[in-house]
Amino acid sequence: MPHHDRKRRFEVIYVANYADILAYVRRRTDSHEDAADALAETFTTAWRRLDDIPEGRDARLWLFGVARRVLANGRRAESRRSELMERFGRQLAVWAEHTEAGESMAGVREAFARLSAGDREILSLAGWEGLSSDEIATVVGCSRANARLRLHRARKRLAGHLDAAGVDMARIGLRAVAMTKGVA
Repeated sequence: MPHHDRKRRFEVIYVANYADILAYVRRRTDSHEDAADALAETFTTAWRRLDDIPEGRDARLWLFGVARRVLANGRRAESRRSELMERFGRQLAVWAEHTEAGESMAGVREAFARLSAGDREILSLAGWEGLSSDEIATVVGCSRANARLRLHRARKRLAGHLDAAGVDMARIGLRAVAMTKGVA
């Protein structure tokens, strides 16, 4: 279909269904911003998949289905963020219980700061984002074997810096070590 015809078809679908789709997402979101994001993503998908949209009133149903999936994906992402924040809060609480007046924390921060930016990124992806080495490979654009090797070496370098900073790993507890290894 020529670009002009595609654009015209999209405009017809958009004008005919905008209000219904907006009402649908507004009733299912907590803020106007979330509704606007869901609406934009729904119609972006419609533009990309214009050839898949059925004719007539079935287009409206198709758009409802897309909006439903967009909202479900948003809820899953929010749930993952909430779970990560809760897990991170629990880890920090446990970690703080095992530190004495923040001395060890300062040593950990110092050791982490001494790492290269690449090592800090790899360890953050594993420990804070909870990614596996296979997932890290995808994020940083390297092979799985290379990601595993980089993660292993970064952990070893962090352990060396912690030792040099005089951080007693037994005193700060296994949960602190787990955070650098991506174990909850």
